[in-house]
Amino acid sequence: MNAVLNKTWIHRFAPFLLWIGELRDGKVLRADIIAGITVALVLIPQSMAYAQLAGLPAYYGLYAAFLPPMVGALFGSSRQLATGPVAVVSLLTAAALQPLVASGTEGYIVYAILLSLLVGLFQLSLGLLRLGVLVNFMSHPVVVGFTNAAAIIIATSQLDKIFGVRADKSEHHFETVWNTLVAAYHYIHWPTLALSVLAFAIMIGLKRINPRLPGVLIAVVVTTLIAWAIKFEKLETTQPAAFASEEIRVLVADQGSLDKEISSYASGIDAAQQRYAQFKNQYGLDDARTLTALHDVDTLKFKLERRKKSAAADLDELKTLHFERVPGSGGAPDTYFLKGHVAAGLTPDKDPWRLRRVDKDGSVVMVGGGKVVGSIPQGLPRPKMPTFDFGVIMQLLTAAITISLLGFMEAISIAKAMAARTRQRLDTNQELIGQGITNIVGAFFQSYPTSGSFSRSAVNIGAGAITGFSSVVTSIVVVIALLWLTPLLYHLPQGTLAAVIMMAVVGLVNIKAIKHAWKAHPHDGAVAITTFALTLAFAPHLDKGIMMGVGLSLILYLYRTMQPRIALLARHPDGTLRDLEMYGLKPCPNITVIRFDGSLYFANTSYFEDRVLERVSAKPELRYVIVDAEGINEIDATGEDMLWVLCDRLHKAGIELLFSRMKKQVTDTLERTGFIAHVGADRFFRRTDLALEYVWSKLGNDHAADCPLRVVSPEPERMSKAG
Repeated sequence: MNAVLNKTWIHRFAPFLLWIGELRDGKVLRADIIAGITVALVLIPQSMAYAQLAGLPAYYGLYAAFLPPMVGALFGSSRQLATGPVAVVSLLTAAALQPLVASGTEGYIVYAILLSLLVGLFQLSLGLLRLGVLVNFMSHPVVVGFTNAAAIIIATSQLDKIFGVRADKSEHHFETVWNTLVAAYHYIHWPTLALSVLAFAIMIGLKRINPRLPGVLIAVVVTTLIAWAIKFEKLETTQPAAFASEEIRVLVADQGSLDKEISSYASGIDAAQQRYAQFKNQYGLDDARTLTALHDVDTLKFKLERRKKSAAADLDELKTLHFERVPGSGGAPDTYFLKGHVAAGLTPDKDPWRLRRVDKDGSVVMVGGGKVVGSIPQGLPRPKMPTFDFGVIMQLLTAAITISLLGFMEAISIAKAMAARTRQRLDTNQELIGQGITNIVGAFFQSYPTSGSFSRSAVNIGAGAITGFSSVVTSIVVVIALLWLTPLLYHLPQGTLAAVIMMAVVGLVNIKAIKHAWKAHPHDGAVAITTFALTLAFAPHLDKGIMMGVGLSLILYLYRTMQPRIALLARHPDGTLRDLEMYGLKPCPNITVIRFDGSLYFANTSYFEDRVLERVSAKPELRYVIVDAEGINEIDATGEDMLWVLCDRLHKAGIELLFSRMKKQVTDTLERTGFIAHVGADRFFRRTDLALEYVWSKLGNDHAADCPLRVVSPEPERMSKAG
């Protein structure tokens, strides 16, 4: 017995022991190696694209693809689930962080890593406490509505990269999309659009010609080579004096002096803090000199933050401007004019130029081409403790819970589909543990939140993966890419990554699922449509749409259970008891048989009582009420108390209350509370016909012979013989 328990616990915390022995078979090992390499070829470009979707530098996608696939396979229960960056989780990450800090900044990266840790801790806690059932609070209609809206949001968020333009971010996503379309109308970058269209054509074409070909990888390789060959990026370094506008020169020079000012403020803050510490130790906290020193520290910090925000706002404004470059003659430097303000008699070149950045030495980097991934740090991410900030943690908590549940729902739905195909056992709570450990370990290696990927899992199982070792191979291939292949990705166009994202989310659009939910129940259709509309309306605040969808689904469920179907039963010609109103059957004036199709709990007890009393008032000759309790699965304290009151009230009116076909869990409750002892065990019957026989015996006078509720024997079917 102890050996069995120990084995169970070992497999729970080291589930990879269940399949690692199978690798001794050369066929299994070879299949997993091929599948792992195949998935990696999809994962590497896809992970970089999803990192950009999350608002992070592209190479952080590789960090998220480094350990998560391996850890997820080792500690999860699914053998073929491919863990790593996914579109929906990346979008939710951006939605959670962008209101707090600017995308791509150092603070943004720190928050993204902290978010991964919070997601992992929440998922691990749910798994260890065996609370995987909590994901059921996000009903299927909510998930369908959200994923359809998310697919549209994800796709439209990539339009600026497809068109090669920069647009102002607005409070609502649809406003940002409109700004992007306006910018594309005026400033579209045709080479970027051409490479993006080429990437689409390659991926769509190869998918139709031969789905087994790595269309994403081929699109990345082809467009990267073209971008390198045509010098797609076109970077030029110049000085502030190269701008024709005095105002632009001042703003650019101001950016160049920012680092010096920050260093000066930092030195001042250090000195002020030392002075404050000295006064606090010497004079105490309440002394005027100590308070003045503390005020000086706070003032300097406030000025520094205000200076940073002002410089960041100026830089963002500079990046939105479009310039025309007039080449210098006779060795003179080039001059940059604001678009449409070139001095008369001068001829600018054809390329539209924008400001990329201002370096610490004051030089300005201008870009006259399209955006590429750029330099990627070579090597593996160093292990690093996530930065803890209680205030930030509280701000991210709701987003962490949302990402945990939605990400896991996506992962477990994929895992269940594959488990049904391979006939392998799947443990929901073990998968939660695996996904939780994955995000926790990832956070210590600079990863943002990850989950199971539908597309890569399909590639994994389609390539012949048998055990979780295929995901270990995938991680090894990503390691090789980080160590030696990152320089090859410099010229990868960001428009190509945008095309990869848009192709990946096409499969999330499923209008048929919304129609199907409506056919199943109008309430479910309403929940799906409402979640879809609210998610689009509130984007980028996606959690609002989800929470409102969950709330609406719970409210509608409560509404349905508050007034469940109550059927008055009568004898059908076929001998069964059926709904008399539906089939137009004849009732008995002395007996009412009523069936309640739902659990009896606090929200519907009054409804049940009112319907019974309504029937009593409508039949003056009524003597017996038989409750067919087959549909009552549970009863709570409110429902049980109502039965006491109803039974006594009917008894005083000369009406006896009987019960038939009551389930054991309900009778156990009524026995514990003493209700059965109060009304008498002889009032409970295993079948409704037994209850009717009891009533007929009480009514006497051959009532059974004339009662509409009696069993009618059908006439013998007349048989005829041919010939």
